[in-house]
Amino acid sequence: MSDKNKPDISPEHLRYLKKVKRKKQIILVTQIAILALFFAFWELAARIGLIDPFISSQPTRIINTIADLYKNGELFHHIIVTCVETVMGFLFGTLIGILIAVILWWSEFLEKVIEPYLVVLNSLPKIALGPIFIVWIGAGPMAIVVIAMTISVVVTILEVLNGFLGVDNDKIKLVKTFGATKIQILTKVVLPSSLPVMVNALKVSVGLSWVGVIVGEFLVSKAGLGYLIVYGGQVFQLDLVMASVIILAGAAFLMYRMVAWFEKLVVKRN
Repeated sequence: MSDKNKPDISPEHLRYLKKVKRKKQIILVTQIAILALFFAFWELAARIGLIDPFISSQPTRIINTIADLYKNGELFHHIIVTCVETVMGFLFGTLIGILIAVILWWSEFLEKVIEPYLVVLNSLPKIALGPIFIVWIGAGPMAIVVIAMTISVVVTILEVLNGFLGVDNDKIKLVKTFGATKIQILTKVVLPSSLPVMVNALKVSVGLSWVGVIVGEFLVSKAGLGYLIVYGGQVFQLDLVMASVIILAGAAFLMYRMVAWFEKLVVKRN
């Protein structure tokens, strides 16, 4: 690109951009420092006897446990099982939730009829339905996926539907005056205007999907991070429990960051 085509940036704007970048760097360094200090204090407290490492474990023992899982070939197997179940529950819950929200937006009568049931389902602890799904579907991975999907789908419906109903009526009236059909209103006005709401629903669904999968693995599973947590608790291997929890936190964080990246991509295109 030639110098003529380069946008002119004032010194004040450059200073502002540097200030914003520096602030982000300071925040990141502070976050890493807090995490490092936490693990350092945890390790030190276990070594000097402030806490019992058998009960609370300690970072070095957790690292050794993860290394043992890796040597035995079990580490990635359990991580992949849980991640696949979570992604499936997340995708099914999101797609079905958005589809049902579109149907309810399309039919005001149906929306009024279904609304109280959605409110009740949202307040109902979906975890209580876990044993029912296991009996209906069977004690296998599909039951875990359905539990995760059930936990996220109701929240997705409510979030997305509220976004649809919150679209500016003046925009809808304007396109109606030009003879727009219902499907055109949906695709040209409602869906584009509700993208931020749908992305926010994705963020919520990520956490709920992880909750659903871990609960499902607590109830019925032969593999996965939830299985390791339950097994470690049963045989009093707290190192295994803590290692599984930390791996779970890392996987959940990465999945959330992927959704955040998708959000930035959507915002840039719009």
